[in-house]
Amino acid sequence: MQADVIEIRAEAKRNGFTTCLIGVMGLVFSLGLAAILPSQIQLSAIFLISASIVAIVIGWFKIREPNYSIQLSKQNMHYQHRHGSWDLAWENIHRVGVPKIHSGLEHKPLNMVGIRLKDYAPLLASISPRLATNLLMEQRPLLLQSRDENCASGTCYSESLIESDEYKDASGKIYKGISAMLANRMTTLRKQLGYDLFISSGELDRDTEDFVALLNSCQAQLNIEKQHTIEES
Repeated sequence: MQADVIEIRAEAKRNGFTTCLIGVMGLVFSLGLAAILPSQIQLSAIFLISASIVAIVIGWFKIREPNYSIQLSKQNMHYQHRHGSWDLAWENIHRVGVPKIHSGLEHKPLNMVGIRLKDYAPLLASISPRLATNLLMEQRPLLLQSRDENCASGTCYSESLIESDEYKDASGKIYKGISAMLANRMTTLRKQLGYDLFISSGELDRDTEDFVALLNSCQAQLNIEKQHTIEES
């Protein structure tokens, strides 16, 4: 890795203050306009007030987002969300890529990056229950994207939305509650899409293919440095 820490600023974070400021200025202007316009033609002012409020809300949510969604260090990959965070050691990442779904005779890439893990245990130990709950909700559309076309009744899809609250890993350790539900969801998505964790393109500062290339480059560079360390010792 060329830098000690590579920081990824989410696209959704950008222009938060600007959007909020435009909304405030628009609200002041539209309130003033409403005060001087005749009551018969105040509909346009009301529309401007509504649009300004929406801009303020959007700007506020942008400001609330973490400064950096992802930080890549020599030790791990750190993901930060307003609901919590998770950490992945490079050694625990099996592969990364852009997941694809079947669309007729074609494979359609999804607008996100997928990460396949070697071991669920470190992730389940680092993730907060609040973020795990949020991931379960955010990943529901992925279950629809990867729906089994052979499921004529549709019941297999609805059943997949309800995850078991108990999970047993390869070492025999039993998880319960939200952690178990997340592990079972990752298992389901791995079977359907080939990956366990998913990062939306909106949380990146570049396109998905470039981010995959960056992660692969980081892993390759760290492997080279580790090999040099072993040889020198």
